[in-house]
Amino acid sequence: MNTSQRIGQLLFVGIPGPTLEPATRETLERLHVGAVILFRRNVGTPNAVAALTAQLHALPSRPLVAIDHEGGRVMRLGAPFTQFPPAAAIGRTGDPDVAYRVGRAMAAELASVGITLSFAPVLDVHSNPNNPIISDRAYASDPAVVAEMGIAMMRGLLDGGVIPCGKHFPGHGDTERDSHLELPIVRRSREELERIELLPFRAAIAAGVPMLMTAHVLYPGLDPDRPATLSRLVLTDLLRHDLGFAGVIASDDLEMRAITDHQPIGGAAVASLQAGADALLVCQDLGRAVEVFAAIAGAVDSGGLPAATVDAAAERLGRLGAALPARPIPPCTLPNATHVALVEKIRGGRPA
Repeated sequence: MNTSQRIGQLLFVGIPGPTLEPATRETLERLHVGAVILFRRNVGTPNAVAALTAQLHALPSRPLVAIDHEGGRVMRLGAPFTQFPPAAAIGRTGDPDVAYRVGRAMAAELASVGITLSFAPVLDVHSNPNNPIISDRAYASDPAVVAEMGIAMMRGLLDGGVIPCGKHFPGHGDTERDSHLELPIVRRSREELERIELLPFRAAIAAGVPMLMTAHVLYPGLDPDRPATLSRLVLTDLLRHDLGFAGVIASDDLEMRAITDHQPIGGAAVASLQAGADALLVCQDLGRAVEVFAAIAGAVDSGGLPAATVDAAAERLGRLGAALPARPIPPCTLPNATHVALVEKIRGGRPA
């Protein structure tokens, strides 16, 4: 694999519609992307999703196919896929086996249509009632409960044949702003962050989480100048060195205004790689992914970004598949009565 192809492997991109039309295929092949992320605009019936993912997996770069599949408000797949409850409902059961069973059920449905990566579990702690973006996406306001439930969900996903990605490091639960629209700030001290936000991430790392997503949030107690996605103090010094995370670090969507209101997306992508990220998400506009690719290639050519940094990131991404069990993915009936019964028990507050 040459340097250009390795750069492409770092790109996790969205595509325009529910089919792989020639122009999109050409761009994906030219960029040699590492993953394609599906959104509501891309999904239809289970057969249609499976047909699209089969085409994506057959591309020369053999990309992962990813999706946000948390349950609750963050679900891209409609019926007959099971409509799982939000993390908070699972957390209220107090039973990590329920979280495991939900993760395993989610993975069965995702894997059966060719989806290989889910941006879940949410490891944020619901510590601010005014938070507009996390709220019931978090398992609980207790960091220990978040850790226990998140790790159980992670294991369910892995055992079901889907790569999990914990998010949003180092914690999005105490914000009062939506990073899709502006740059939030968490003003906790380093000691408070250790006690609350970082606890679930430390636990998930110890449990072997293969991938973590960054937060587009400024933490003055960690870095007064740069949001986590662009901060070497956060991604390399804290996450890599202090917490010992050796897996894949993925940025949140670089098109969010917490980033693009402050600098061009190409510069942000290079800064994120310099900070320690491996995978760069460009979710909405494939043209901006082309811009990101060109910015990274230019930075490597000029010496501003060492080629060794790209190589190391591509190597970590290449190891992601090793986290999955080496067995065929069984078919999954949709709608799935067993999964629906599990959801009904969770929502009814009865033992699952």
